[in-house]
Amino acid sequence: MFCDMVGSTALGARLDPEDLREVIAAYRGGVSGLISRFGGFIARYMGDGVLVYFGFPAANEDDAERAVRAGLAVTQAVAQLNTIAGPPGTLGTRVGIATGLVVVGDLIGAGLSQEQTVVGDTPNLANRMQTLAEPGAVAIADSTRRLVGGLFEYEEISTENLKGYSTQVRAWNVLREARIESRFEALRDDRRGPILGREEELTLLLRRWDQARQGAGRTVLLSGEAGIGKSRLTAAVEDRLRGETHLLLRYLCTPHSSDSVLHPVIAQLARAARFEPAASTASRLARLRNLLTH
Repeated sequence: MFCDMVGSTALGARLDPEDLREVIAAYRGGVSGLISRFGGFIARYMGDGVLVYFGFPAANEDDAERAVRAGLAVTQAVAQLNTIAGPPGTLGTRVGIATGLVVVGDLIGAGLSQEQTVVGDTPNLANRMQTLAEPGAVAIADSTRRLVGGLFEYEEISTENLKGYSTQVRAWNVLREARIESRFEALRDDRRGPILGREEELTLLLRRWDQARQGAGRTVLLSGEAGIGKSRLTAAVEDRLRGETHLLLRYLCTPHSSDSVLHPVIAQLARAARFEPAASTASRLARLRNLLTH
């Protein structure tokens, strides 16, 4: 990820160096706090620019998602900064994100100039994405877009004659977080293959469903290691029940919402009430009342 403050040259022309240093310090502080929150690693500060790695030194299966969420949070937080440069809305930032293979080398330099060397095309592509982004926007390469699937809403960006690339490179503006009911479905396309080797577990779950239909309440806990196929098995049960009358409620827990104990309930109510992203508080309250009284 590359983050770059918008209009720093103009700020340098109208502010004293000490004042400019204070503004950049506030900018860096806001960015670094959010990067840490989402598990990113700040590799280097370059004036008003910040180079960030996700997936290093510790890798997570959702690093691409973490990067995009961090980018959206950074653009919002920077826009709200109140500094010597001016009130909230004065400062802005562009964020570019790309995903790919790199070789991470040893630490070079010392003190404030110390950095972890990375060799590969991905940092260059992330930098190009940052130049494509509008002020206050997050631009991602197609490599990142494929990994985050339908978790966000996007708008494709024109990348004709992208500097340094002879072939067409696709890029996307991330508009906002998407309103989803299933992370499993959002992260995968429609070409879901058949479920294999889980006939016994599937039969057991369907038998429990039949018992519940007959009035014998049942609760099933499905647990296992990451990637073993829990979500795929749950989706298979849903497929089998499509022709039957039932009520499906989803409560999604995610790493980025671990500091909000009621997030799963809030998100489910928001989906059920069909909150619009830009809706006012009064509009959302009216929809919530309508949902809970019918």
